[in-house]
Amino acid sequence: MGTLKNSVQLIGRPGMDPETKTFGTKKIVKFSMATNDYFYNDNHVLEQETSWHNIVAWGKTAEFVTKYFRKGSMIAVEGAVNVRSYTDQNGAKRHVTEI
Repeated sequence: MGTLKNSVQLIGRPGMDPETKTFGTKKIVKFSMATNDYFYNDNHVLEQETSWHNIVAWGKTAEFVTKYFRKGSMIAVEGAVNVRSYTDQNGAKRHVTEI
């Protein structure tokens, strides 16, 4: 990435094999990714906290992800944070954060 603005780097494991879709001539791939953080609690016991991230890739990056990424494998991802919103079937507005 050429800039540090809106940039994120994650190392973790996909929670699922990537799902690939094609829109015209463009490929898009989506998957969830888990990252872990470790810390000591007040009782000095090591605890693990898992965070889940929605990952989206387009074009040649999507082709690479489809070919090499599998559920549970250790991967590194670099991208930008994108927040989008939509209205669900019940009329409620939802927000999704994606990398």
